[in-house]
Amino acid sequence: MSCTLRLPLRHLCALSPLPSSLPGRNCSLLTEKTEGKGKEKKKAGECCSLPGSSWEERLANAVTPLWRLPYQEQLQVKYESQRKILQTLASCLEELGIDTQKPGGLCCPLQPVVPSPIINGYRNKSTFSVNRGPDGNPKTVGLYVGTGRARNIVCVKANYVKNIPPKHKQVAQCYEEFIRCSPLDPCILFHEGGHWRELVVRTTSHGHTMAIITFHPQALGQEALAAQKALLKEFFTCGPGTVCALTSLYFQESTMTRCSHEQSPFQLLHGEPHIFEEVLGLKFRISPDAFFQVNTSGAEVLYQAVRELSQAGGDTVLLDICCGTGTIGLSLAHQLSKIIGIEVVEKAIEDARWNAAYNDYRVVRAIRNCKSIRRLLYLSCKPEGEAMRNFLELCCPPDPGKKLAGEPFAPTLAIPFDMFPHTVHCELMLLFTR
Repeated sequence: MSCTLRLPLRHLCALSPLPSSLPGRNCSLLTEKTEGKGKEKKKAGECCSLPGSSWEERLANAVTPLWRLPYQEQLQVKYESQRKILQTLASCLEELGIDTQKPGGLCCPLQPVVPSPIINGYRNKSTFSVNRGPDGNPKTVGLYVGTGRARNIVCVKANYVKNIPPKHKQVAQCYEEFIRCSPLDPCILFHEGGHWRELVVRTTSHGHTMAIITFHPQALGQEALAAQKALLKEFFTCGPGTVCALTSLYFQESTMTRCSHEQSPFQLLHGEPHIFEEVLGLKFRISPDAFFQVNTSGAEVLYQAVRELSQAGGDTVLLDICCGTGTIGLSLAHQLSKIIGIEVVEKAIEDARWNAAYNDYRVVRAIRNCKSIRRLLYLSCKPEGEAMRNFLELCCPPDPGKKLAGEPFAPTLAIPFDMFPHTVHCELMLLFTR
């Protein structure tokens, strides 16, 4: 079974009892996911104008479309979107001959959206691009307005984006200052040449800051590359970039849009190889490309709910699929007898989406057909997408054609969590039982 960190879902299944190899025990199965990256619709509104230019306002509308609304209204918007998803699931199940409708046409009770403890500046990871800004300067560091397909991309500084913390904006500003002083061009289109590319900033509640800069080597030799790395290090350790107080500075030579460590190693130019975060009293080590929930305080609230609904006991074995840094499994460790983590890092990033789509249904089929699994927690930040197909496969009548032979699950409870304030994204936790 192959899983990737690009799966738009998580699963948690409680097994009771286990096969004969582990008699008398309970077991759980869990899968992590990445945060959603779907397009967000612009939210209309006339108040709360930004003090900056119209470009900055357009950027805020694009990446944080709910930023104009008071937070309680944002939660209501998200509640309504989750309600429609559960209504859709109920209708689809009804077409399959399964009557699960509850009051309001829902497939199961829906609790209010659990708010994020932090509303502004909650992101612990931000990715900044390099491209032409509103003034035409190709060495602008920010976020995109427009699309490549429409050929109308403009790179706008993220100064007024509410979910990005000040430290990330500071590092982005310093990186822009550095590349504007560099004689080397930015790499906007690979075939047109250039070198300086995107910046990733990661921070933790301990005050650690990691910066990862990607660079297209083009035809530069090793001596020229070494000179650029030395200049970059000098800027952030002795020059204007010292204000960022970086814990780690990484450099990656990349000839692709996304490049894994296996394809091109992250090179530590300065500082510590890892930064550290604390979640529910546990300390986690974070590497440059490690998956970690983008909202740490929101993740703590989510994991506490997983603890409660999983009903894990002292004889429970947890199977954590796509475990990433292991945050969810380890947060339950004190309640369990054993944790088994499974992680597969894809070497070919361009194949990851295909692999996820190809293998995801096999995971669901294995869960459905395992008679020991009686309780399942499914977490998804995009339940209206691929996850909806999973829901139907878990709950539909036995289907020999799809090799779904096990007893169907039934949705029992839905709890939405706001992990991404100011955006339309919402994490939905669905409890299935049989």
